[in-house]
Amino acid sequence: MNLPSGKDHRQGAKTPSKDLNEVEECLASSIVDAAIKVHTALGPGLLESVYETCLAHELEKRGHQVKRQVMLPIHYDTLTLDAGLRMDMVVDGLAVLELKSVEHLLPVHHAQMPTYLKLSGLRLGFLLNFNVSLMKEGISRKVLQRAKTDFNATTSDAV
Repeated sequence: MNLPSGKDHRQGAKTPSKDLNEVEECLASSIVDAAIKVHTALGPGLLESVYETCLAHELEKRGHQVKRQVMLPIHYDTLTLDAGLRMDMVVDGLAVLELKSVEHLLPVHHAQMPTYLKLSGLRLGFLLNFNVSLMKEGISRKVLQRAKTDFNATTSDAV
């Protein structure tokens, strides 16, 4: 298995390492490549559901297990709440994908991913906005750091 070289050869997207293992890095690279392929084929301006269907298809063609519209319960103290939260995609049980097709991402869109990662127990997430001229402008990679103290810090890397 080859590790990403740090740069995606198409569109110059960076693939920074934030304490991910080889499997997670290869998955991250595959997700970015698949998103770029779908965006290149379809272009911006379509409904989010169109990109979701096509991206899931592309990832499955690459051998990944994709779950769509995954329910995410909230656990607080002794309570479990079914608040209707849904993650757009979970890939290989390792990465959360949140897809958008909006003119501008709002701070709440960026705040969603660390929350989804924390609640799901996963570490790797992507916020993908397909309503951009170049897909690399619409990719935001989030990595929930492994705990070094009593809390987890979340970092954000534009890809």
